[in-house]
Amino acid sequence: MKTSLSSIKNALAKGFSKEDFTDEKKIKIYSDNKWKQFVYRNDVPKSVLKSDFDWEDSNDGFFKYRNIWYHLSQFMKITDGSSFYGDWDGYYGDSFFSGVLIKLSDDGERYKVATYIS
Repeated sequence: MKTSLSSIKNALAKGFSKEDFTDEKKIKIYSDNKWKQFVYRNDVPKSVLKSDFDWEDSNDGFFKYRNIWYHLSQFMKITDGSSFYGDWDGYYGDSFFSGVLIKLSDDGERYKVATYIS
């Protein structure tokens, strides 16, 4: 998507809005749509805890997706009610154009995960 300089200036003048910089029709979401259980801390390899989660004290909320370990606390909650991310509950941006989406079960014990690309 091309963004003109005038549209950026207009957005800056009135405040940022994702509608100014995104095209909702172009986002692609890839998921197997299966519910999975979170992993407990003692099931995460110690080397991963030491290198990637030395700041995290939680005993649960870990999961592995596409060979990368994540913790639920790394995800930003989607609160704007926008259809940009569909009915997903949170996102973790791994680049400007892509990231990981998470959907939590009502009891918070299970999750669905997806990759988004814009």
